[in-house]
Amino acid sequence: MFTPALAYSKEIMINETNFDVIIVGGSYAGLSAAMALGRALRHVLIVDGGLPCNRQTPHSHNFITHDGEAPHIIRDKALSQVLQYKTVSFMNGLAISARKTENGFWVQMDKGTELSCSKLIFASGIKDILPEIEGFAECWGISLIHCPYCHGYEYRHQKTGILANADAAMHYARLINNWSKDLHLFTNGKAELSDEQKAKLAERNISVTEKEIARLKHEKGQLKAIVFTDHSEQELSAAYYRPAYEQHSRIPQEIGCELTEQGLIRTDFMQKTIIPGLFVCGDNSSMMRSVASAVAAGNVAGAMANHELTEETF
Repeated sequence: MFTPALAYSKEIMINETNFDVIIVGGSYAGLSAAMALGRALRHVLIVDGGLPCNRQTPHSHNFITHDGEAPHIIRDKALSQVLQYKTVSFMNGLAISARKTENGFWVQMDKGTELSCSKLIFASGIKDILPEIEGFAECWGISLIHCPYCHGYEYRHQKTGILANADAAMHYARLINNWSKDLHLFTNGKAELSDEQKAKLAERNISVTEKEIARLKHEKGQLKAIVFTDHSEQELSAAYYRPAYEQHSRIPQEIGCELTEQGLIRTDFMQKTIIPGLFVCGDNSSMMRSVASAVAAGNVAGAMANHELTEETF
């Protein structure tokens, strides 16, 4: 399980309140941004509440040099490396509000601390909204998964479920078919599929079950079977599900950032928002929900924040 970095000696002292950059979110994107800025000798504060969306996932994959490591191990290693840069500090806590000022931004923390900075980066992630089905939350990120690139190899050639309907079901069926031919679609109610889609699924021997789901049978998060409201069961090793989500922090919206149709913070290819001096990176602004993508976006956000600081002072 994820553990906040309470033991780090560089946790900020209360009398230090002004920074070049404050980074809200201390997971992969935020730490990547902090490293770029620390190496540029910028005075940086990372604030983090210790609730990353993958905190229940036992292993992270598809991130070169870290394939198969536990997410919290990657994060703790990254944090220890970032804090080797003397101008970078870390605070455990939540940013509860922020506002634009003439010279940058003002940020208020949950413990009452008021901070200021020239540039502000939100790497605050998103919060998954899971259905209230027994066993769903316990399996999420372990054997109930959303991304075959992250976890599909571990469940290759196994009996695999797809919990989806309509076009989302077809998207998953096409994609996951490369990892397993033993696929089963569960629509949790009447299937919203065209005749053409049904024919395509039948051609690939993908069964479609329209029964309502009562619960997921599992052992410590490892899926064993789907149990339906009629008490029948379907054994499975894993299942894919794409959850609804919401922004983990509403502060960017409150400041004036725009959201896309998908509910992500709108940004350009340099991770800039429409608010001057405010950058976002990671899951809060990208459909590519992976550690590697978050690290890449954070590196860009940190470099661009430093670029703006340089342009303003030289």
